[in-house]
Amino acid sequence: MFVAVVLHTPLAAFAAESDSNGKPTQHTQPFLLQMIRDDSVHQELRLDESGTQQVEEAIAEVDPRWWTSRIQPPEQQQAEIKELTEQLRERLSNLLSEDQYRRLTELERQAHGTRMVRRADIVSSLKITPTQQSKFEKLFTDTDAEVAIIQKELGEKTINAEQAAREIATEQRNERQGLLDILTTDQQSKIGSLVGSTFDFSQVKRTYPRAPDFITEGAEWLSEETAQMPELRGKVVAVFFYAFQCINCQRNFPHYKAWHADMGDDGLVIIGIQRPETSAERDIAKVRSAMVKDGFDFPVLFDRDSHNWDAWANTMWPTTYLIDKKGYIRRWWQGEMNWQGTPGEQQMRESIATLLAE
Repeated sequence: MFVAVVLHTPLAAFAAESDSNGKPTQHTQPFLLQMIRDDSVHQELRLDESGTQQVEEAIAEVDPRWWTSRIQPPEQQQAEIKELTEQLRERLSNLLSEDQYRRLTELERQAHGTRMVRRADIVSSLKITPTQQSKFEKLFTDTDAEVAIIQKELGEKTINAEQAAREIATEQRNERQGLLDILTTDQQSKIGSLVGSTFDFSQVKRTYPRAPDFITEGAEWLSEETAQMPELRGKVVAVFFYAFQCINCQRNFPHYKAWHADMGDDGLVIIGIQRPETSAERDIAKVRSAMVKDGFDFPVLFDRDSHNWDAWANTMWPTTYLIDKKGYIRRWWQGEMNWQGTPGEQQMRESIATLLAE
């Protein structure tokens, strides 16, 4: 039996796709880091309240480094993912029962999809030969090349999203069949026992790290109201980084104010973080004056020394993050939300409504 599962991680931003020469890399995917934070996985492992809390404490030890790794050079990023995955795996092996840890390993294998045959434990269990490994790599390289073409055509708008999804699904089916053709009948018969019962990964909602807490060293709240991320559990939080003279930032301001007015009573909290870019934006009096002028009726943190900017691994103004009721980052948007007719504000508003309903 061969279990058909997802081929690619839903968090591509955390996985380097090529080396400095543009060649595909056999990178470490952060599947364990992603899946272990989701309620559906906790339920699959039959974690009780105490077990869930212990797992979340283990997650808290790796999340800050994992979050900032997304902007590191590919080789450094991969080394970080590998180290953090092993650190988390070791912690979980001590927290979970034998049955729970075995099931988690099965889920991690499933998350790799056909690429699970790259895993050392699968290679060993199935006694995969070097010749088979070479054939797998050619198969994967061919699939990646075809998918890259489809994604390029989608970017160039020569095909629509629906057509792209169909074509990618075809490539995935072809890869699964190609893998079966390479495996022996005996190897195929053993896969089922290695992956266990099929898990529906579409249930998984939380795949990003927990949001960093706000840092007040080298920073200052500009309003009477302040905030700490742990105290906002149970609320949906929108955090936006801006510089008050930035025109792209200014074009997002009406959206934040509208969210605050429309959904504030429903449990949405808006937090602004002003990280200076120009000399004027380093003048706290001017920042305060601009905050009043722009009509911000929500907490604003003046990130004078960029400690918050660095903790969030932020790279541009403006950037807007959505954090769910458990404190996990669920979505972010870089730049103007309605840039050149893009319906970004509506998409983000719909995401907020979804998070509020959870």
